[in-house]
Amino acid sequence: MTSLSRRGLGKAAVLGAAAALLGSRAAHAAAPAPTGPLVPVLPPPTGPHPVGVVRHAFTDPSRTDPWDPARGARQVVVSAVYPARTVTGRPRAPQLTPAEAPVFGLLAPLVRGLPAAGVDWGAVLTHAHTGAPPLPGRRPVVLYTPGGGDARTLGTGLAEELASHGTVVVLVDHPGEASQVELPDGTVRETVLYGPPDRATFRTMVDTRVADLRLVLDRLGDIPAAAGADPRRTGIYGHSAGGTAAALLAARDPRIRAVANLEGHLDLEPWPGRRPLLLLRTDGFAEAERIERSWVGLRARRRTLRAANHWVFTDHAALVPPLRAAGLVTDAVRDGLIGPGDPAATTAAVRHELRAFFARTLARARH
Repeated sequence: MTSLSRRGLGKAAVLGAAAALLGSRAAHAAAPAPTGPLVPVLPPPTGPHPVGVVRHAFTDPSRTDPWDPARGARQVVVSAVYPARTVTGRPRAPQLTPAEAPVFGLLAPLVRGLPAAGVDWGAVLTHAHTGAPPLPGRRPVVLYTPGGGDARTLGTGLAEELASHGTVVVLVDHPGEASQVELPDGTVRETVLYGPPDRATFRTMVDTRVADLRLVLDRLGDIPAAAGADPRRTGIYGHSAGGTAAALLAARDPRIRAVANLEGHLDLEPWPGRRPLLLLRTDGFAEAERIERSWVGLRARRRTLRAANHWVFTDHAALVPPLRAAGLVTDAVRDGLIGPGDPAATTAAVRHELRAFFARTLARARH
């Protein structure tokens, strides 16, 4: 188990654009539910295939870690979520490892207004089964890069949905920036960022992510669960800063055939328009106007989700409503994270858009 230092708690004040919610953390008093800690439930995938998951870590000896040079070579942690041949005898994986869960529990109240007590984050189960044998056959593969300060684990539900319909999904963590990541040696690395990033820091974030994602593309063959992935049918999707990074990778790397941007701005560099592009955003995000300005003139499939907010693209869409129903968070916290609308309907819409987009753009290999 890993405990947070005071220094680590101070660092937590950033974790992406969620810093805007800091003022709401005193708006509620978190207390354990009368019947014991609440365990939120992630929505099951809807596809015909059961889902497996494996974790891997890759080291890039050509790069020094930009957030902590003393660590030496850059290390990246991923989860591969994939359609499984069978899941018999394979346990369902927890969303967070036993080492990650207490760190998430300490950080989340500071930046998200989530309760400091009353939730057993370590008991939240995914619908993916650890180490299940992959379904044979060639299939598309997509990478996922999360929002600024978020860990890859908050993208579990959408990844499982795509995998259950036949796609291999590789969720990529960006250690040093992500809230918490368990490394292969069992330690948990926390974020090193303070406050909302300035433009230079954001640029470092995005460029580091692009390099991390290229490393993962180079090493896909080292993930047995991705052995059936077709390199000519590779896509990427990302949330917030991850959406920005996903678009930049697609613009620079011809291996990416399609990119889905979940509310990430595209004003760092001009979009070259050489790849199919999906643009999804909400009507409640504080940066909605900037997002929309950065998307003007782009040829893309686009949709605005109504009565929704920025983290509805993540597992917060499933985690927050039961907390609100139990009185563990306020309406203001819920609305600031996922919006006042029906999160189940919004989740279904996001799943549909991603499935349809990648089914169309990665339907067959381009020769």
